[in-house]
Amino acid sequence: MTTALIADDEPHLVQYLKAQLAQAWPELQIISMAANGVEAAEAIAALEPDLAFLDIQMPGLTGLEVAQGIEGATRVVFVTAYDRYAVEAFEARAVDYLLKPLKTERLLACVARLREGPAGRDDALAETLKRLLPGVAAGTGAPRLRYIRAAQGELMHQIPVDEVLFFHADDKYTVVQTATQEHLIRTPIVELVGQLDPERFWQVHRSTIINLDHLAGTRRDEQSRLFVRLRGQARELPVSRAYVHLFKAM
Repeated sequence: MTTALIADDEPHLVQYLKAQLAQAWPELQIISMAANGVEAAEAIAALEPDLAFLDIQMPGLTGLEVAQGIEGATRVVFVTAYDRYAVEAFEARAVDYLLKPLKTERLLACVARLREGPAGRDDALAETLKRLLPGVAAGTGAPRLRYIRAAQGELMHQIPVDEVLFFHADDKYTVVQTATQEHLIRTPIVELVGQLDPERFWQVHRSTIINLDHLAGTRRDEQSRLFVRLRGQARELPVSRAYVHLFKAM
């Protein structure tokens, strides 16, 4: 039996696509429904579904980033309102795309194509994803952060992002850790990711962003879990499976 995952940050669209797929492909088994990119990446790694229907613009990780991180044979279909990304991405015919609002005839054509057999995630798709990923971030038009306004007690500090070792979500606040001090801000991790330079700041966990300029090294424990250490810090930060692929070239 063919298995699938659906990922979208709008719950009603997840349920709608699930219902439409039930009609178009009754034998398809939906084994997971994710509300954001991080959940989708973790579920794909754990469950290895045959198919993943991914929205492109999702919190945590975009659908494009999730697709790039897939190591198994899961085939990807993007379900998106952004045809400027999807149409170009699938000229390679390695995967398919569905534009919102969904049209029944287009979904039927997609199902027929998927039933032809696995096409795999070939080199053409990989190159397309690499080309498109910067475009997703650039498409926001948001300027990169240079300074962080953060509280320490009753004082507000202007902290250059170059000095930040890592950001870590902590209850209602986000901790801003420098080499010598810890500050608090209210900006959530998911918003910070889109404001920071992606070549220097990597999200390594749903609650953590690290500054690569301060990376001292990585370590795996007996269960093959990956941890990173920042210069001058004894504390190690865990890397969730959704982000382990970022460190493979290191």
